[in-house]
Amino acid sequence: MRRLGPATRLRFFVAALTAGAAMLGTTALMAPSSEAAPGENCTYYSDESYTTVVGQYGRDCCNNRIAWGAKTAHHECGGCFICTPPPP
Repeated sequence: MRRLGPATRLRFFVAALTAGAAMLGTTALMAPSSEAAPGENCTYYSDESYTTVVGQYGRDCCNNRIAWGAKTAHHECGGCFICTPPPP
């Protein structure tokens, strides 16, 4: 069995570094440009009992825009909305 020489080991090392950098770069490019900001996700309720939802505004965990219903004085902000399919 032959051992790899120093030049061959160096080539393998450089090839592995190049492949790793390419994978890291591809992952960075595939990431969404902006993540959902949990503080901006608000659910609005009809009254102070916080039982009847009348609207939601913000982004879901898949970064789709959520905007429906009415904004009231009774609301809770934070967290991540459940992912929904984007509108047609």
